[in-house]
Amino acid sequence: MSKKAHDAIMAGLEDALAFVHGDKARGKIHRVRVPDTNVAKLRKRLGLSQGRFAAAFGVNVGTIRNWEQGIRRPDGPARVLLRVIERNPQAVLDAITPRRTSAT
Repeated sequence: MSKKAHDAIMAGLEDALAFVHGDKARGKIHRVRVPDTNVAKLRKRLGLSQGRFAAAFGVNVGTIRNWEQGIRRPDGPARVLLRVIERNPQAVLDAITPRRTSAT
């Protein structure tokens, strides 16, 4: 690693620590609002049962049921995952499906 890269990383870390300790001039907070996803509607649009949706996207089937019944709401990374599935389910499947390697 070059000295320039090292110094830039260290400066960033020092800024982050100063921000955490109250120096708000040394950082910015960026909040991203991820819209709610109607999980049942999305799942039905994809033609999947709760079990198949859960298996396809690596989510516990009980979690899917709770979201659909309004017992729980997806938050954080789950909201982002659902939004990506809503917009481009194949991208998620491509990302989580192991690649086959050809024998050489």
